[in-house]
Amino acid sequence: MSRNTPSSAVPSSPFPAAPESGFPPEEAAAVYRAINERRDMRHFRAGTVVDAEVLGRLLEAAHRAPSVGYMQPWRFVRVADPALRETIHGHVAAEHERTAEACGERGAEVQRLKLEGIRDAGEILVVALTDGRERYVLGRRTLPEMDLCSAACAIQNLWLAARAEGLGMGWVSLFEPEWLARTLGMPEGAHPIAILCLGEVEAFYDEPMLETEGWDTRRPLDELVFEDCWGRAGSTPVPDPKDDVGDDFRGGSREENSA
Repeated sequence: MSRNTPSSAVPSSPFPAAPESGFPPEEAAAVYRAINERRDMRHFRAGTVVDAEVLGRLLEAAHRAPSVGYMQPWRFVRVADPALRETIHGHVAAEHERTAEACGERGAEVQRLKLEGIRDAGEILVVALTDGRERYVLGRRTLPEMDLCSAACAIQNLWLAARAEGLGMGWVSLFEPEWLARTLGMPEGAHPIAILCLGEVEAFYDEPMLETEGWDTRRPLDELVFEDCWGRAGSTPVPDPKDDVGDDFRGGSREENSA
């Protein structure tokens, strides 16, 4: 793990000056740094809370996300009752066990993984798709799942803003949606998609936790980008960010980051 880097320590950008409509290099660098250093956090500093003003900024950032047909399908339920939080934790723990069983030969690995921080996080937010989504047709006639995609954009906005504020966030999906909807009194048609654990952390992971634990690795970008048809490599090679600019957004120089 690396220690939290002060938000004021914005590294210089390796990019040339942006067009007039772009951000100044140091501001662009801060955006890329938040993207590169965002982590799905499971370990939180117990006993801490998220400042109400900061939480408001994060929720506003989420609400600024793009949405198909401008439907804004996201709804947020803040879990403030400790007993309710503990009930949700128990349900997630049981689903963790069921997931381990469903993973077959990798079940023992799943059981060892820490997949949530519900008890220790400063805030718990449940994100749900609102009811009445069927009335939104623009952009969804052939792709009705765009409501979920839109809500995911809101969650990513919140995640990146949290990282910029020095707060960790983890997306928990180990739950039965129908159970969580009933538990939180959601109207028929509403659909929970995430339990978000948000709060202070001792340190951010140097790399995604599942990569550290050996669950999987990040795939090379050039294996994921095609040109004109599926599977055809592009005529212009895709640079590997690890060999190009990735390290420059982690704070300090390449030499400092290699230490």
